[in-house]
Amino acid sequence: MRLRFAKMQGAGNDFVMLNGIAQRIELSPALVRALADRRFGIGADQILLVEPPAQPGVDFGYRIFNADGGEVEQCGNGARCFAKFVHDQGLTTKRAIRVATKSGVIEPRLEDDGEVTVDMGPPIFDPPRVPFDANGLVARGEHRAQLWPLTVHGRELWFSVLSMGNPHAVQVVDDVDAAPVARDGPVIEHHARFPNRVNAGYMQVVDRHTIRLRVWERGAGETLACGTGACAAAVAGIQRGLLDAPVAVHARGGRLRIAWDGAPHPVWMTGPAVKVFEGEAEI
Repeated sequence: MRLRFAKMQGAGNDFVMLNGIAQRIELSPALVRALADRRFGIGADQILLVEPPAQPGVDFGYRIFNADGGEVEQCGNGARCFAKFVHDQGLTTKRAIRVATKSGVIEPRLEDDGEVTVDMGPPIFDPPRVPFDANGLVARGEHRAQLWPLTVHGRELWFSVLSMGNPHAVQVVDDVDAAPVARDGPVIEHHARFPNRVNAGYMQVVDRHTIRLRVWERGAGETLACGTGACAAAVAGIQRGLLDAPVAVHARGGRLRIAWDGAPHPVWMTGPAVKVFEGEAEI
């Protein structure tokens, strides 16, 4: 069987986009891993599948699969690429769409300059809803934030723990280039306190409107950018009194802009969505 696809990227976070409306697609974990393989497949951080809407009031279904084959709740950079992809495929003429994900409905909007803005919904701080096991831990207050201690390689580190539709643990570092992302990221991802694993963010505050960010993503490792990670980091910095909106998030693959007016308001993310090429794959 030949599978039609588009390769897209948002700030270096790259995706295989699949139109599940125009063609029948059954994605097994093994097939996802094969497509995402950078040597024997197409290569991507995530595989994104467009489906018909399964509920009233939305335009499309949006399914997200990490490179390790697991299906996850949310992907912010992918949401921007999703909006451009369905428009390019002729599946909609709307510039703003409503899209159903595993974690709820998001609303991407194509901007006149070619970038895409996404209403990512409000952040979630309640530990059971992240989900995060806080039993027995004592949080430390900082401005409007609660920081949680986790032991990583025998060291106690303090994190902002929240969900942007998927779980994030964000720490502040002095120099993001020197941060032990490859060493500590997998340990944080698989920490027993996170039953669904977690994305580990490393945030360096440059000024009150600018951060540098690296993220170790669940099931993908370190990526060049993470949209929900950028949202989580900006929210964490604002809650801690370190940042003011809007926040420019500089990842290794590019820049994202995050706006948030505080709880209970949604987080807005703006950034690029670029088609790299189209093709067909034998599966």
